[in-house]
Amino acid sequence: MIKEDILAKEFVRLTLGYYPSVRELLSKTYIKVITNYWGRPRRPFQYVGIYCSQEILSSVQDKKDVFEDIAYNMGLSPVVILNSSRLLKDPKSKLKQADPRLWFDLQLIEA
Repeated sequence: MIKEDILAKEFVRLTLGYYPSVRELLSKTYIKVITNYWGRPRRPFQYVGIYCSQEILSSVQDKKDVFEDIAYNMGLSPVVILNSSRLLKDPKSKLKQADPRLWFDLQLIEA
């Protein structure tokens, strides 16, 4: 299976190649390919997570069909758009301890 970070970079490259109008929007987001397991026997499936701030959440949701088109053609499950503002402000979140790199990148998006 291809590593998630390579898939995320390829997703961004393809998106910018086919839809250059979303370049500015993607520069304000964090793209991550997430692998999850489902069913019996447990089978992996991968989907694209787009982390964005509250200010651009509606703009990203407007372009969701563009992102899902690229994800579908890459063989990934549909796109999930996540509000990074809400995730960082959650007092019970263990994101900082579990994935410090993602936590730091989300801080940069919020700034």
